Amino acid sequence: MFATNMISRRLIASRSPFQQIGRSPMRMAIRRSTNNTTTTTTAKDAATKSETIAAKPSSSSTTSSAAEESTKSFAERNPFIFQLGVATAKTSAADIMVQVVVEKKKWNEIDLKRNGIFVVFGFAYLGGFQYWLMVNKFNKWFPTRARFATLTLGEKLKDTAGMIDALKMVAFDVFVHLPLIYFPCYYTCKEIVTGTSWNPLVWMKDGVSKYWNNKEEDCLAMIKLWGPSDCIQFSMPIHISMPFRHLVSFFWTAYVSFTRGGSNEEDNKLKRTLSVSGDSAKIEK
Repeated sequence: MFATNMISRRLIASRSPFQQIGRSPMRMAIRRSTNNTTTTTTAKDAATKSETIAAKPSSSSTTSSAAEESTKSFAERNPFIFQLGVATAKTSAADIMVQVVVEKKKWNEIDLKRNGIFVVFGFAYLGGFQYWLMVNKFNKWFPTRARFATLTLGEKLKDTAGMIDALKMVAFDVFVHLPLIYFPCYYTCKEIVTGTSWNPLVWMKDGVSKYWNNKEEDCLAMIKLWGPSDCIQFSMPIHISMPFRHLVSFFWTAYVSFTRGGSNEEDNKLKRTLSVSGDSAKIEK
């Protein structure tokens, strides 16, 4: 009996640890591989779900954005279209006001050809080119503009960089844009309608010549009006700044229409006849 017990104990002691716990090395490796695969798959599924959730905006944020967009005015949602309509309508209205109120013309005596100059000029230059220059380009050239426009008056006075950029914009408008671009374009546009030549070079030559003769008076009036006006405009939010400029421009257009819209006395004494080629005009007294 004693010998039998001793043999049993030796047999048990001689078994490997894996045999004692009923597991082989192969089975352990397989189970570990399975567990690792399951863990990796679970982690990937969790990462995919988190990415999906992050990619899809929540319904509450979408609703909030839609509500915020609906509270904006038409001018805020469509700044370019709004100011384009204002520029075109006010330019035509200013010229009609001058013809009817100042020049005492009847409605059937309105110079539609002259008014057409202001309609085209208001749409293409004031509403189109000026927006490109004073919104698109100014935002790149003067990077503090958008931020400066949202500040209160007290904060603006403390913002040195913003005030410097605002003064730069005023200086560019008064000393570069208006005298070197605006007036030559206006006088050239006038020659397109009132001139007798079909040569664009003649339009530009005659237009610039007339501007040069009136430059002192025109530039002085321009500085008196647009200098103070620009100081206000370039501190306003962008969707308000251009309509404000067009509002001020209503009175400026009325001035230009009254002083430069019609033919002057010297032009009335001149008789233009087209040359045979039709490319140039010969002036005869």
